[in-house]
Amino acid sequence: MSKVNTIIFDLGGVLIDWNPKYLYRKVFDTEEQIDWFLNNICTMEWNVEQDAGRTFNKATQHLVNQYPEHEKEIRIFYDRWTEMLGGEIKDSVALLQQLKQLNSHSLYALTNWSAEAFPVARQRFDFLQLFEGIVVSGEENTRKPFKDIYEIIIDRYQLIPQKSVFIDDNFENVVGAKAVGMHGIHFKNSQQLINELNYLGVKL
Repeated sequence: MSKVNTIIFDLGGVLIDWNPKYLYRKVFDTEEQIDWFLNNICTMEWNVEQDAGRTFNKATQHLVNQYPEHEKEIRIFYDRWTEMLGGEIKDSVALLQQLKQLNSHSLYALTNWSAEAFPVARQRFDFLQLFEGIVVSGEENTRKPFKDIYEIIIDRYQLIPQKSVFIDDNFENVVGAKAVGMHGIHFKNSQQLINELNYLGVKL
């Protein structure tokens, strides 16, 4: 008997290829310039606050006020954010489709994603329709790895944590899921994911 009956996927980095460098390679001349800008100005720490509900306008103005000399490059982040989307991660999506066809587990998504941006993802990626439910951090005004977002998906869909497995490419988010009683898989590639799912009794 399977140890789990529910599989919860992160989206960015697991099923969807997202990278700000795809955009900023069109803006800066060198990788060094890109790395400096993303490590010092439009940082991940800044971006994740939009995943927790802060608006694009407030976030952009916050940085422009701090770094007016970089206003043009800062405004590009959200004016052209769709250029950061590299498409679906094919092997992972194929695995999701296989799980859907097997119909042996409930499938959900739990993503750190801005409420302003996620409607574009819904339109672009048809495979999102395979999920029975999707919890979007920006719509909940909280985010992974905070405990309350895991409790939201558990309560909303009446999940049993001990029978649920959460998959994420961010280790801290996996730790957050384990803290509420879920199994956790730190995603690295599709074959590793298959191996770890098999270990939990999910036969593929």
